[in-house]
Parts: sequence; structure tokens; C-alpha cells
Amino acid sequence: MNILDKIIATKKQEVANQKKVVSIEKLEKYPLFTRKCNSLKANLLKEGSSGIISEFKQKSPSKGEINFGVKVEDVTKGYVEAGAVCLSVLTDYEYFGGTLANLTKARETNPQIPILRKDFMIDVYQIVEAKAFGADVILLIAACFEKEQAEILAKKAKELGMEVLMEIHNLEEIGIVNDYVDVVGVNNRNLKTFTVDVETSVQLSKHIPDKYVKISESGLAGADEICYLKKHGFKGFLIGETFMKSENPGAACRKLIEELK
Repeated sequence: MNILDKIIATKKQEVANQKKVVSIEKLEKYPLFTRKCNSLKANLLKEGSSGIISEFKQKSPSKGEINFGVKVEDVTKGYVEAGAVCLSVLTDYEYFGGTLANLTKARETNPQIPILRKDFMIDVYQIVEAKAFGADVILLIAACFEKEQAEILAKKAKELGMEVLMEIHNLEEIGIVNDYVDVVGVNNRNLKTFTVDVETSVQLSKHIPDKYVKISESGLAGADEICYLKKHGFKGFLIGETFMKSENPGAACRKLIEELK
């Protein structure tokens, strides 16, 4: 069993347990559930956009503890002030140290920016939960789905007024992308081996249909890499660890964005 299979097995149990605690009907009554979502796609396509999607991530299976000495409110506020176009907030606790509470804190601190719920989404319940806790965008990892299941989840997100980021790792996963998807992300990290190669984005870029906004994820550290990827049609760049391992993630984000200018 590889790490992705292990995470999904854990996630299925987590979701089953959570359904017993809070029903979908109860989630739909949460105050944030009725808010109008902010658009990641629009922000990425806006003239002068930095394209930087800044992530709040405190640990990972590959790196272990990254940074538990910072607060989500301070970090996300710093990211927004630096010029990030979107926030990504980890909500998986077991493997990434994330919480839904962090998602809501980020939302309350930064009402105007789109926020991605970064988790392993496998059930419609999690889509409703994401909206209820303040997310604008959900992540669907193509490696986790058959085409029909991915379409059901993406459609549900669109019905709730949210946007969908579909993450792919190889050529065959492009076949999982559907008409309800807004943004296609190429993850340069192989989720089965956790090795990272930015050339994965370059190789897959030419195969992603033009109707989807393209972003690159994982292993991005500097302005040179980002400029290189822009030449291959990428509009967005999801960066977490590079920022989070510094004492002041917001300042690290600002430095990179200034270099890009």
C-alpha cells in the first residue's frame, strides 16, 4: 500500500465518523454556507496577477513537521498583504496537521480572497463541509477517482457555487478532468513515491485543453522556475513548504512576488 492509498483509507474512516457527528443538513445551516464564493479562476486571469497560491501547511508525510510555531491568522494575512491571489489551507489532520478550524480562521481573517480547502476529497459530504467552513475552491485529486465519481463531486461543488481544482500527475489522469472543472493543477510530486520533478508540469502542459486555467504545484522554490513555467502556459503556482519553513511565511511570499515583478 503506497502513501496515497493509506491516506485514502484513513480518510474514508474519518468521513464515516464525521457524518455521525454532524449531518449534511446541519452543515447547510452554518453561517458561512450561504456566503457567495470568491473566484480563483478570475484572480488567476486578472491582469497583473502574481499567480501565487500560498499554502498554510504545518507538516507533511514526506517532510514531517514544517512549522508549528505560527498562527494561521498571521500567516494568511501576511500572504494576502504580500499579493497572493489565493490561499490554500490544509484540513487533513492525520498526515498534514491541518484542521477545519484553520480554514474558518483563514476565512474570517481574509474575507475577500479565494480559499482552497486542501484535503483528500472523496465524498459529497466533504464538499458541503468545505462550503460550511468557508472554502471557495475544492481540490479533487484525479488519482483517487474513476471518471464518473470525479464528475459527481465536481458537479456538487459547482451547484454550491464553488470552483474546482483538479490535480493530475500523469497523462492518463487528464481523462478524469471534466466540464465542471475550472482549474487543472499539475502536481510535480508523485503521490506514490513523493519524488518531485518540475518537468512534470512542462511535459503535461501541452496535453491540457486550453479551456482550463493551468497551475503548477509542489517543488516550486524560486522566481526562475515560475518564469520558466509561465512560458508553458501556467497561470498559477501553488507554494507552501518554501514559505512555511521560514520564520515569517508572509515575508517569504512577499520577497518572491517582488522578484517576479
